[in-house]
Amino acid sequence: MAIRILLSRKLGELRWTQSDLARKTGIRPATINEMYHELCERVNLEYLDLICEALGCDLDEILCYIPNKDTLSHLNKH
Repeated sequence: MAIRILLSRKLGELRWTQSDLARKTGIRPATINEMYHELCERVNLEYLDLICEALGCDLDEILCYIPNKDTLSHLNKH
């Protein structure tokens, strides 16, 4: 999958720690850590809302889509 979670970059820009974010959002520190290290397979939409609100950012600042080259070449053949 080519969905990237840019939480580590955003927290770095703001000089926030994972603990700061967990305190501000009420999201479990373990969940924040999984998102920070891009280890999670699913992301709760409510969490994304809480994170964007806490960080004062738009969704595209913490998530991005990078097309898979194999998928793109397959789609371009059709």
